[in-house]
Amino acid sequence: MFAKEVYIARRATLVGKMGENVPQGSRGIALFIGNAESPAQYWDNAYKFRQDSSWLYYFGLDIPCYAAVIDLDTAEETVFADDVEIGDIIWMGPQPSVASLAAGVGVLHTAPSGELGNVVARAISQGRPVHYLPPSRWYNTLKISDLTGIPVAQVKEKSSDSLTRAVISMRLVKEQCEIEQIDDACALGYEMHTVARNNVKVGRIEQEVVGIMEGVTLSKGWGVSFATILTQHGETLHNHLHDKVIEDGKLMVIDAGAENNMHYASDFTRTLPTGGRFTTMQKDIYRIVCNANELAFSLTRPGITYREVHLATARLMLEQLRDLDLVRGDVDEMVSLGIAGLFQPHGLGHNMGLDVHDMEDLGENLVGYDSNQIRSAQLGLGSLRMARKLVPGNVVTDEPGIYFIPALIDKWKAEGTDRGFVNYAKLEAYRDFGGIRLEDDVLVTEDGARRTGPYRLPILPEDVEEAMGNALS
Repeated sequence: MFAKEVYIARRATLVGKMGENVPQGSRGIALFIGNAESPAQYWDNAYKFRQDSSWLYYFGLDIPCYAAVIDLDTAEETVFADDVEIGDIIWMGPQPSVASLAAGVGVLHTAPSGELGNVVARAISQGRPVHYLPPSRWYNTLKISDLTGIPVAQVKEKSSDSLTRAVISMRLVKEQCEIEQIDDACALGYEMHTVARNNVKVGRIEQEVVGIMEGVTLSKGWGVSFATILTQHGETLHNHLHDKVIEDGKLMVIDAGAENNMHYASDFTRTLPTGGRFTTMQKDIYRIVCNANELAFSLTRPGITYREVHLATARLMLEQLRDLDLVRGDVDEMVSLGIAGLFQPHGLGHNMGLDVHDMEDLGENLVGYDSNQIRSAQLGLGSLRMARKLVPGNVVTDEPGIYFIPALIDKWKAEGTDRGFVNYAKLEAYRDFGGIRLEDDVLVTEDGARRTGPYRLPILPEDVEEAMGNALS
């Protein structure tokens, strides 16, 4: 956990935000539900516990079955949980009291779990608003429904818009203590990717590499920040199958991140030549993606929207794909029509922090878009998760990619979606190419940006080949 003063200040800021333009006495209560353990097959065999991220942000207690209420009129805070009994102590050993744990994060009042229902019921009977965040887990949904009487199917839609927006506004801008944790997670991510790169060998099963790299995160952190993508079929953007034998001459996309013990995330992607050297065709496309990654980083700074950065990288990609005669015509018109979506059907990046896709449980558009922005319907641009005007403290991913997806190519050709800009005859040679994605994590600073973590994974094609050659020697 951070020092208790961090959590005290965060909750005080939240109370202040929730009190803006709301008269004293009518602000209500904010209800926070921490996660419970989730059974894998039966109650005593649970999945590895992961606490709710907003709970961690405001209360820091990484323990199942905790809840809290903040009275937004009086600023009184109460943590609800039960002290262990002898049956628990037999299996778990003696545990700190709920009161001592709550005091460690600056909360002075505690009560048994059974009292939570009475507090919520009292607020409802008094006509006071009960604010809660949209839950992402079924347990939390059922718990909120039970406490408030809201039908299960309506719990998410009746969540508090004002509380959600207040939390997003705070968590979008990372504090120095958070930046240090993200740097730490990125150092661990660097190590796991280095181990993976050193173990990409022709003839090996992909799963072996995944096991080795994920072992790094478990030996020094909480584990992976999301399900690892390691595949020779990078044209499938989220390919989690790891059953293929590594073949010579392929491209291995490795999109993987670490979660450190404070639950902050990293998220890197590198694309490697399985035999240690790129072919000429692979290197031509790789350089375009690498150039797009560098351009995006150079443009990232306070005041620019990440939508503008996405479009600038799309333009560069189309210019350089035109140099290879894969597209033809006016680049500005192609950008306007969304032709880049054929080659990059995803957005440039997303927010990152306590979640690898930070806060998307609270609503992707609320998190990633300013109030004056409208999400595009175009393939690619429409999948941009972070479009906001950047401010210092934002942490975003920079992950351009180029993919040759046969089914998508065939669909566009049949339907004329490309408006005549795509050279399908030239594309035939790329049908079994796969895909390339290159991703770094970036902190927006006062005067620009910096990549997070103490190191940067090799990214220039020559540096990648040299690193792989050293591993092979």
